Amino acid sequence: MLNINRDDRLPIWQQLLDQAIHNITTGKWPPGELLLPTRELAQLVGVSRSTIQIVYEELYSRGFTVTSRRGGTRVSEWTYHPISTTTTSPPGPLQPELPTLNTTVTHLQNWLHGKEKTVAAIDFSPHEPYLDDHFHKLWRQSFVQASAKSDLSHWAYGSAYGFEPLREQIQRYLSLTRGVHVQTDQILLTSGAQHSLDLIAQALLQAGDTMSVEDPGFPASWMAMKYRHVEVNPVPVDEHGLQVEDIDPKSKLVFVTPSHQCATGVILSEPRRQQLLHMAAQRPFWIVEDDYDSEYRYRGDPLPTLYSQLPQNTLYLMSFSKMIAPGIRISAIVGPQAAIRQMAQVQELVYRHLPIMEQVTLAHFIEHGHFIRHMRRVRNVYRRRHEAMTKAISAAGLGQRFMLSGVETGLHMLLEAGEDATFDEEALAIQALQHGIKVYPLSMYCLESKRKGWVLGFAKVNEAAIEAGIYRLSKLLL
Repeated sequence: MLNINRDDRLPIWQQLLDQAIHNITTGKWPPGELLLPTRELAQLVGVSRSTIQIVYEELYSRGFTVTSRRGGTRVSEWTYHPISTTTTSPPGPLQPELPTLNTTVTHLQNWLHGKEKTVAAIDFSPHEPYLDDHFHKLWRQSFVQASAKSDLSHWAYGSAYGFEPLREQIQRYLSLTRGVHVQTDQILLTSGAQHSLDLIAQALLQAGDTMSVEDPGFPASWMAMKYRHVEVNPVPVDEHGLQVEDIDPKSKLVFVTPSHQCATGVILSEPRRQQLLHMAAQRPFWIVEDDYDSEYRYRGDPLPTLYSQLPQNTLYLMSFSKMIAPGIRISAIVGPQAAIRQMAQVQELVYRHLPIMEQVTLAHFIEHGHFIRHMRRVRNVYRRRHEAMTKAISAAGLGQRFMLSGVETGLHMLLEAGEDATFDEEALAIQALQHGIKVYPLSMYCLESKRKGWVLGFAKVNEAAIEAGIYRLSKLLL
């Protein structure tokens, strides 16, 4: 028997439907059970026949019942069988074991945050830029003003290439500051360097292809590719950058950070640049040029890009992670139209497009001059902190035992031990953490290289903290 509660907020038909479903799923109404005709049940319950008809129609539409002209309405034979409460629920589908994924993600997390996840008073992170309330105020202003516009077309499905007004702003910026002159259909927006590399792997490489990377170098460059079943060939780096002669002849792609080598900080020398460009044109292969922090140069003008010299073979990566903030998650791939088109097709198939508001806000931020002013302001901050870091290392005597490199450009430098050093860099990193200092071992950037040292970032640490941190570090190392 079904009951109704006229004080219940649920409609009467919903109350009756819930009770009927409960009776079927618990076996109170077994499979094949003939239900009362709608007229008879309505009289028993004390409701209109149309209410019971609604309940029966819902049961039928959900597959709980079957009907026939002569057989009436019956509980489905196949739908529900009582499950004993004494038995445990069967397990769900098994997840495949992905050791490569687990190992790679662990390495990536250790590289970004250090093996010890403890927060330190002085964190020499090489990954994070300087942010303050002034930036936040300007970004919020751009967000409010950009989102106040009533162009509802922005909220529809957008272009897989990315928001066109933002690509136009990036086009102007690259032309003015980096000597990269392209059309907007040669720019593809992504959500970071790893996303960019994943698109490149899917669109331009096949499983089993070989790529060459700097060693030590940018870990995400080989992690993303390995996960896409690309063979990775590590190429040693010396004081002149990538040792071009060691590039695997089978390489379809070479990943390089020529303006400020990721980890060692050295600059790819002009002879090596010409050697790489000549090799790429002759074989041929793709050069992926990651220009992640070249805007911050402390000696001389910014270096010319490889893309400007060999655009048909080069994919130029730029990111706003270091220029503004990692949380914005907007980067760009610049390259030949055909290659960009192919990556845009992959983007459309797999990701569709990026979230719109970050793109709209960044376009406004650049167009109204906030970006250039922000860059000018943080350059001054970084110049002071760069000077404080180099002076502190010299004053503490670290430069006498360790080699300092990567001081011309960027937001980090390398304090490297000699080849005969026997100390454990990771153990010393843990020891430093116990003294309130977080440093990042060079080993996290290495594939096969045995070089040792610490990658020290200075962007998020003020001058006083830099001096104090380097002084404490020197007491542990000397």
